[in-house]
Amino acid sequence: MKIAIRAAALLSLAWPAAGWAQVNDCMPPTAPVPVHPELPTAEQPARQEPIGGYTLALIWTPHFCRQAGNKPGADFECGNHAGGRFGFVLHGLWPDGMGATWPQYCTTTPLLPAHVIRGAMCTTPSAQLLQHEWAKHGTCMAGYDPARYFRLSTGLYAKLRFPDMDALAAAPLSAGDLALAMAKANPGLRADGMRITTDRQGWLDEIWLCLDKTFAFVRCPAGHGGVSPGTSLRIAGRTP
Repeated sequence: MKIAIRAAALLSLAWPAAGWAQVNDCMPPTAPVPVHPELPTAEQPARQEPIGGYTLALIWTPHFCRQAGNKPGADFECGNHAGGRFGFVLHGLWPDGMGATWPQYCTTTPLLPAHVIRGAMCTTPSAQLLQHEWAKHGTCMAGYDPARYFRLSTGLYAKLRFPDMDALAAAPLSAGDLALAMAKANPGLRADGMRITTDRQGWLDEIWLCLDKTFAFVRCPAGHGGVSPGTSLRIAGRTP
């Protein structure tokens, strides 16, 4: 009986809420934001492989901003306080491989045009991260240029709805509870269609949504990463 009551309470928190989801008053920087090239390395080599599906990765900004401190380039995302101005933001759209590895850095690419960066900054509030996402992931999607890649990824993000993160943060929570709340808020998304990642202290870091080759929600394959559903989870809040 207690288990049923707790499950019902968690589902009541799963309906879309404005708090901690997106900022409604975001204004991207008017001046061009400098970026540097993102290139393959010995640890992250160029790799071309067939695409088997996609991951739409979301960053929980309040945790990122507490970790970033005064890190260069984080001022737009985090503002003047540790909790940041955003809730969930888009990390990126990642092509997955057919097995344990994935394509990356498929084509050498120039720096992103300023208008492309500006157009995506309220969804992914870091110009350098945008450059990284296009160089590492977008270049592996045949037929896509930067504008089309970011239209797709930001469009997928814009369709998402988020649970009441304030209420979830205030209650004892597991990774499975958060996955259930996210699934309830997004028709077609299943709790086993995402992976929750945390830091070593159990603070929410990211959510990875699994997509098929048509960009529809799909059950995540085994070994896709993330913590187990029963893992205790803490959610960092924004500091006013």
